[in-house]
Amino acid sequence: MEHIVEARTDRRAMVAAGVTVVLWASAFVAIRVAVKDYSPGALALGRLLAGSVALGVILLVRREGLPPRQAWPGIAVSGVLWFGVYMVALNWGEQEVDAGTAAMLLGLGPVLIALLGGWWLKEGFPRPLLIGMIVSFAGAAVVGVSMSEGGASSLLGVGLCVLAAVSWAVAIMAQKPALRHASALQVTAFGCIVGTIACLPFAGQLLTEAARAPLSSTLNLVYLGIFPTAVAFTTWAYALARTSAGQMGATTYAVPALVVVMAWLTLGEVPGWLTFAGGALCLVGVAISRRPRRR
Repeated sequence: MEHIVEARTDRRAMVAAGVTVVLWASAFVAIRVAVKDYSPGALALGRLLAGSVALGVILLVRREGLPPRQAWPGIAVSGVLWFGVYMVALNWGEQEVDAGTAAMLLGLGPVLIALLGGWWLKEGFPRPLLIGMIVSFAGAAVVGVSMSEGGASSLLGVGLCVLAAVSWAVAIMAQKPALRHASALQVTAFGCIVGTIACLPFAGQLLTEAARAPLSSTLNLVYLGIFPTAVAFTTWAYALARTSAGQMGATTYAVPALVVVMAWLTLGEVPGWLTFAGGALCLVGVAISRRPRRR
């Protein structure tokens, strides 16, 4: 009976992780539209405001109150680093470097999550996870090289993308313990609110840019807040509470492969064979990393 319960829990976690990956991949397409009319800080704040409202409504409907006191340190740290620093740094970095370079640098995030999770959270270093990470990172690098536009990168942009990757990894180390004391919805909702507060200095920019932005960009901003933020961050937290940080980080390597397909279907960006090969490597690495550890 215990094995049946564990199998059901694992399937639910995998479904939740799948929802996260698909929605995060769609975010890259939406950002390409919104970033034309919104600056990095304003885009982050607008996205977080929309996400906070959506999550607040869900909290009220489900009648979930404040998280326990023990969860607040993790919520505060992950809120500032992931919802705040990460989003602003990534939006800004993608304006300074080409898409391929950003993809490669952001690929450091899952590697750091696996290393920090193995050491900090005592998750260990399972061989399938390490092999899968190497394969997936190689795939992300291939995708990055195939998408790179020579000479389009700056030292500032590289630094911002690395900052985003490091902020993401450290935030997960804080979020994982918080999930032992609070629900996935509570950790996500209040983390999003903390991130919104951290981004309030961009409120003036958001008001100015929203007044002149076309409806399509604003709708993409709202979409980013409701789906890739409110929904996807909650399903991420749900899955993270039921699996290791390393495995969750490795799962995100499926995002580049999905972004390639979505950009092809929605933006008409036809990928080359090298991009397809890199995406396939990412998916193979994810499959290897998700293999259960032999007892």
